[in-house]
Amino acid sequence: QVQLVESGGGLVQAGGSLTLSCAASGGTFNTYGMAWFRQAPGKEREFVAAITWSGVGTNYADSVKGRFTISKDNAKNTVSLQMNSLKPEDTATYYCAAAKGGSYYNPRASNWEYDYWGQGTQVTVSS
Repeated sequence: QVQLVESGGGLVQAGGSLTLSCAASGGTFNTYGMAWFRQAPGKEREFVAAITWSGVGTNYADSVKGRFTISKDNAKNTVSLQMNSLKPEDTATYYCAAAKGGSYYNPRASNWEYDYWGQGTQVTVSS
């Protein structure tokens, strides 16, 4: 059983930056593809970014492409999401997710493909 704990959320002004981290335990981290999803009040959970178990392949939602960067540190069992040029519409609870195996190059982008989830961390971007 994999446990995921997110951190790094907070309140930031539009145009600012935040880095979210997700610490994983209970599994062989370098065999898991990882992703970030987010959910704003009254909206469905949506895909943000993903990275393959190999760390080679990444994928981003169009709304964050060029502003967010996902990275994976297998030595530290962590996945991070660097968020730059934040906008008020980025306000949401951000969730880390993990799924074993998968493609070497192409990360999964659907929430149903991920088996393990963290509790979430709140990101609020003020205008």
